[in-house]
Amino acid sequence: MNEQELIIRVLDYKGDPYHFGVEQGKQLKQPISPIIQNKDTSKDAIKLLAEIAPRLLEELKGIAEGAVLPLAAVLESYGGYDIPFPEMGCSALVKDSYYVRNYDFSPDLYDARLVFFQPNKGFASVGFSQQIIGRLDGMNEKGLVIGLHFVNQQYRSKGFLATTIVRMILDQCATTAEAVRLIQKIPHGYCYNYSIMDKNGDSVIVEASPQYQEIIQTHPLACTNHFESENLQTKNKEYIQGSLIRRNYLQTLMKEELTPEEAFDHFHNPDSPLFFHNYKEYFGTLHTVLYSPHDLSVMIGIGSGRELFTFSFKEWLNGTLFLADNIRGNILYNK
Repeated sequence: MNEQELIIRVLDYKGDPYHFGVEQGKQLKQPISPIIQNKDTSKDAIKLLAEIAPRLLEELKGIAEGAVLPLAAVLESYGGYDIPFPEMGCSALVKDSYYVRNYDFSPDLYDARLVFFQPNKGFASVGFSQQIIGRLDGMNEKGLVIGLHFVNQQYRSKGFLATTIVRMILDQCATTAEAVRLIQKIPHGYCYNYSIMDKNGDSVIVEASPQYQEIIQTHPLACTNHFESENLQTKNKEYIQGSLIRRNYLQTLMKEELTPEEAFDHFHNPDSPLFFHNYKEYFGTLHTVLYSPHDLSVMIGIGSGRELFTFSFKEWLNGTLFLADNIRGNILYNK
């Protein structure tokens, strides 16, 4: 195998969304994950964002200011509306006191940013970003945790990327019930699963297609990259065997009494059935993260690096946690 260091930049900001956007825009000397095809989507995006997530629109305006770019260009690249996005893999397990998951993709199309943000309005959150404003997964100050799981891009419609939807949920929702209600209001661009847990232990899988969303109440919870509800199974990809294998392994873990550390190791261990090295095929494990809603603690491993990064989000909110500029790990490519 070929080894490569993976560096995750840690970004934190407390203040209003517009000025947070300005700071991020100033850092865009080279665009993050430049995979978007330019399209005239700005008018629809502005209208929908103003209606659903106005503070996110302010952040995008700030990015345009900081990057010295037209707002339309920023919306086309980072607004998350009516744009293509490649396939990815993710596995998640929810137990009584924690939510743990792997994110599997390519380092070439990965923001490699862990973002802490406490806005002057809305909920503070911590999570891994994608396309700047989006989040792959995260936890907010109310103990709500959410992550995305790609299912299929064949049944596409005008709507938002799952990464943008995850960010909207973290910004606006305190409970799983609130998250479900908001998800059902947002136009979806693709077929995705969302695994969600709140501080009360309420957990759901939202199977979301552009046309329909199925809510599966389940605890404990195991979620991968296919739809299981009868109404949506026809929208799965033709080959879902890998997703089924991971789901079945997660179901065996659901029956075990695992500490957070033990559960984390089942995901982060390079020999685990949940860990992958297929980075060139857009399916290599980039990060493992465990969120604990009760005490707002977080445990992170980057790639297969054995050094763990643990912190209290509550301490950061209180101003008593000082963050490193980055966290590091290694990824091992299959030859």
